[in-house]
Amino acid sequence: MILDILENGEKYTSLNPHFTAAFEFLNRADIADLFEGRNEVDGDNAYAIVIKAPGRKPDEGLLETHDNYIDIQFVVSGVDSIGWKARKDLGPTTDASDPRNDVAFYEDKPDAWTIVRPGMFAIYFPEDAHLPMISGGDLHKIVVKVAV
Repeated sequence: MILDILENGEKYTSLNPHFTAAFEFLNRADIADLFEGRNEVDGDNAYAIVIKAPGRKPDEGLLETHDNYIDIQFVVSGVDSIGWKARKDLGPTTDASDPRNDVAFYEDKPDAWTIVRPGMFAIYFPEDAHLPMISGGDLHKIVVKVAV
């Protein structure tokens, strides 16, 4: 897991060949005006999901992992408290898991919480379970899904 501000995004481009396109997308001048839902970045190599929704309480969500994509979670407005736990420490997946959509859910509780404010991003790799969208207010965020 990585936590940083968008201005430092280029420091991480060597970690994955598709991170350059992902961070170029997040640096668009019109980033706050993108339509909700899927936005193309680089085909299946990287795509963005724009979310505008009320936050939820920690007990309203489950930790999740992905096998085929890395999440870059960027907050446009609001504050997202994202739970984290090492995947190797997780119990069994729940019935809500869906391998076809590259998501597995777990009933474990996070070991740590990260506060992601506007202009910040957090990167979650396949070995990072995460519980996003935890907030007492509305969130506007962009999740860039980057192929492993």
